[in-house]
Amino acid sequence: MTAIAGFGDMVTRNLRQSGIFVAFVIIVLMFSLMNSNFLSPGNLTNIVLQYSYILILAIGMVMVIVLGQIDLSVGSVVALTGAVAGVLVIRHGAPWWIGVLAALLVGVLVGMWQGFWVAYVGIPGFIVTLAGMLLFRGMTYRVLDNVSLSPFGGTYYDIANGFSTNGWFGGYGVDVFTLVIFAVAVAGYAVSQWRTRRGRIAYQQVVESMPIFVGKIVAVAVVVMWFGYQLAQYRGLPNVLILLAVLILAYSVVTQRSVFGRHVYAIGGNLNAAQLSGVKVRVVTFWTYVNMGLLAGVAGVVFSSRMNGAQPSAGNMFELDAIAAAFIGGASTTGGVGRVTGAMTGALIMAVMSNGMQLMGVPQSIQQMVKGLVLLLAVAFDVWNKRRADAR
Repeated sequence: MTAIAGFGDMVTRNLRQSGIFVAFVIIVLMFSLMNSNFLSPGNLTNIVLQYSYILILAIGMVMVIVLGQIDLSVGSVVALTGAVAGVLVIRHGAPWWIGVLAALLVGVLVGMWQGFWVAYVGIPGFIVTLAGMLLFRGMTYRVLDNVSLSPFGGTYYDIANGFSTNGWFGGYGVDVFTLVIFAVAVAGYAVSQWRTRRGRIAYQQVVESMPIFVGKIVAVAVVVMWFGYQLAQYRGLPNVLILLAVLILAYSVVTQRSVFGRHVYAIGGNLNAAQLSGVKVRVVTFWTYVNMGLLAGVAGVVFSSRMNGAQPSAGNMFELDAIAAAFIGGASTTGGVGRVTGAMTGALIMAVMSNGMQLMGVPQSIQQMVKGLVLLLAVAFDVWNKRRADAR
């Protein structure tokens, strides 16, 4: 017989995931009360455009961390891939898609290089990627000859700065296309949650009561449609948000429903047990780093498009933001725990804090201190939660 859990039981059972969502809501409410412009359509669009590359990096970083490894080189890879695209498109006049493909190829090659040393030579990921951080930053300076290149313009510029819209509707100033896309997304989420619930009931697993289930769907629908309405009032649906949605959906499926994703969790959870179970640890580790390199290439394209140029200093400290997003989003320092949705929430917390403090005129030094404290508290919460689970 299927067990029905109440609200308190569900929160306690999923404390790591539920806690981060509650923290995100509190932070958003706090900044919205402090600054009336925080939740304005223009500022919400700016948050999406300005921090999209961190969210992309966080998707790959959470998989690396779940594996029990780390990648300190992604900021340098973002700079290198953007530099390659800049040289081809700006300096040599190549079509925009050639620059994109070249950047992605460089990202994959970087991932293969680092994956080889970690998976097949056995050097810890910390050391390999620390070396990569220096190596690829130096290569960026060589590729760009220590100078910045700009502008990209055209279609390449629109990757991170363009909008998909069908024009304004009537006299209300609302883009219908944006609202339709968000409505479809809400409907898809509701169907997915219903199918998941039915599957758990079929296997006699614990599910939330029907009122809680419906309330969760309604709450998500209200928040998502409100967010879509805000974007629809400004310039419509950002192209980069479409890219993010595709990546989040794809990697949620990969991590939760694919054999490869289960093997990543198995290796991070218990390496010896995974080896005894027949998991090809070296192969999975290698392709996890290749995937991280690919996503760093995507982030490099998005960042260079957003900046409308390639700079030798691009991507500075991006690796720390991506790592912080994964840990704040619930990833465990020992591996085996973490979700793409949690990493996205963690990245949004970092983005919201940065944007909110900038609107309030908080000095950069204070912003760095606040981010450091938030990361420390997130890891402390993970340690406390693990001890609580062990005690139970």
